[in-house]
Formats: sequence, structure tokens, C-alpha cells
Amino acid sequence: MINREIIRIKVVQLTYAYYQNGNKNIETAEKELLFSLSKAYDLYNYLLALIVGITHESRRHLEVAQSRANREGTEMPSQKFAYNRFAMQLEENKMLNDFIESKKLSWDDEPEFLKKIYTQITESQIYKDYMESTEDNYDTDREVWRKIYRNLIQDNADLDTLLEEQCLYWNDDKEVVDTFVLKTIKRFEEKNQSKQELLPEYSNEEDKDYARKLFRATIMNADEYQHFMSEASRNWDFSRLAYMDIVIMQIAIAEMMTFPSIPVSVTINEFVEIAKLYSTPRSGGYINGMLDAIARHLVQSGKLLKHMEERE
Repeated sequence: MINREIIRIKVVQLTYAYYQNGNKNIETAEKELLFSLSKAYDLYNYLLALIVGITHESRRHLEVAQSRANREGTEMPSQKFAYNRFAMQLEENKMLNDFIESKKLSWDDEPEFLKKIYTQITESQIYKDYMESTEDNYDTDREVWRKIYRNLIQDNADLDTLLEEQCLYWNDDKEVVDTFVLKTIKRFEEKNQSKQELLPEYSNEEDKDYARKLFRATIMNADEYQHFMSEASRNWDFSRLAYMDIVIMQIAIAEMMTFPSIPVSVTINEFVEIAKLYSTPRSGGYINGMLDAIARHLVQSGKLLKHMEERE
């Protein structure tokens, strides 16, 4: 689940913090990097568990409604949402339950939030359409949760506030992690029952090594990379650069120099997007031009053995 997009963002954040705090201990900083990456995986599981928490909340409401119907002799309420097949499968998922138990993560401590989000769901058109539909199968049950997540959980101010209070990393992580939760919902199959596989923390050991190598190369070769910047940017006003821009370019150069299989264009595009999120409004265009100039200078001088397409 922890892909290179998340890793690049984390390396930018941790490199910036490394230079900002007085204690420049690379071993400590590297541990902090790996810890912050692990917290992204915690969030992935925690957000999947939210579906289970909301389902439990719906059953509490169902029990109250059933008791009222028994007393008043009225029609029994539908159990369709409370016993949604997809949610029940997720509730029984072995990987999720093992992870939640090992990390002691639980939504039981957030009853007010569960009530509020359950109300938001039941008042939505998505829920009303689902409850009124005559379709009653696993695919429909899974799809309603995909819609609920995308429309009511993915951009939810109350959830964002709660996550920020629980973990200082999670607000930065959530936008990317949401995409993996939605991907996981889509991948669920009824036949897999409780053994349905969730996304692993790392798809392979190579990505974990990538995180370590990128961070170490950035810090250990800082003087060399900043020299490359000044060499290739004599026509640029270096003094006007935002400090975050320098950090982002330093990491981008580290990736260009350390990972021969990653095309230069991919590196530039990825770090330009990060600059748009984490630096000034003008940083994206500036960094795009700077990194292109730096990469071409390194290729021409024989320091970077990669191919670069000619600009039209």
C-alpha cells in the first residue's frame, strides 16, 4: 500500500524537519521516516475499520427500532444496511482483525462521531436509494459502501478533525490513503469470505529500501546536490527560492542520481506535484524549469547516465 508517491511526500516532510530542528541525527531521522510511513498503513486499516464501526452503530439503531416496532405492533424495520454483506465480510476479515488487535485501534472510543456520521449516511440519497432498491445481492452491498466512502467519508470535516487529534501524520496521509481504501473495497469478492486479502504494508522490500536510500542520499550528498543546483541555475535568482523548494529539488536530484531505473521525466513530474502542495503557488513552474535545467546539465556533463527527451 505504501507506494512511492507516499514515500516521496514523507521524505520531503522529514528532510525539511531534519534541517529545521537543531539535532541533525540521521539515524533518528530515518527511524522517524519509517515510523511515519507505518502510520499511513495504520490509517488505511483504521479507515477500513470505520466501515465496521458504522455498521455496529447501525445495528444499535436497528435494535431500538425493532423494540419500538414490537411495542407498537408496527412493521419491523429493514435489516438491509445493518447486515450488509460486504460490511459483514469486512467485519470478519482476518487480516483487518489481526491488525486492529495488534495495534489496539478501535472506533468504540468515538461514539459521538459514529452517531453523527451514521446520521449523515442515513440522510443521504445514496442510502435512501439503496434501501428502496429491490436489488439484494453482494455486489449491490459492496457498491453502496464504495459510494458512501467516496461521497461521505473521503471529504468529511468531522473525520479530518478527529484524525488530526489522534495522529499528527494522518491529515497529510488521508488523501492518498483514501484511494487505497476505495481500491480495496472494489477488490473484495464474496467467495473469499474472511480470507479476503487486504493491501500489504509494502508491495515489496524494494519500496522500503527506496525510502531509506532516497532519504540517506538526500542528506549525505546535500552539498554535492546543492552545488549541482547552483551550477545549472546561474540565470536564476537562487536567493529568492523558498527553503522548501531547495529541499524538494535536493530530493529530486537524489532520486535522479540514485535510482537508474526511474526516468528523469517521472522524477520531475512527481516533485513538481509535491511542490504545488507543499510550497508556494509559483513553486511548481519554477521547480519544473530548474529540475529540467539541472538534469540536462548533469546528462551533458556525464554525471547523470540517463536519457532525456528533447523539448519541442
